[in-house]
Amino acid sequence: MSKLMLTLATFALAVASAATTYHVTVNDPIWVGGNEVKAGDYKVAVEGNKVTFTSGKKVVEAPAKVETNSQKFSSTALISEQAGGKQKLSEIRIGGTTTKIVLEPAPANAGGTN
Repeated sequence: MSKLMLTLATFALAVASAATTYHVTVNDPIWVGGNEVKAGDYKVAVEGNKVTFTSGKKVVEAPAKVETNSQKFSSTALISEQAGGKQKLSEIRIGGTTTKIVLEPAPANAGGTN
């Protein structure tokens, strides 16, 4: 019986530590952290204090935190701001949920040559 309990506990821990993933479409190039993300469909994973954008072999990571909004978002939206002549992603609002992913500002020396 203890082997079963250990197996279930291990499985529960693996599920709890797994990254939460979403799918987003980027319509225009946008900067995420210090890297440019081209237009296209991406899998967005949030784990700990970072967000990861993946499309094929292209992977872009940036510091982020998950927050809860007071009301559900009607659709998924990428919120950006103009900074330093670049469109920079500041927030992802996940449609049908109260979840928003807030990106931390990139360090001033993050150039992003990708």
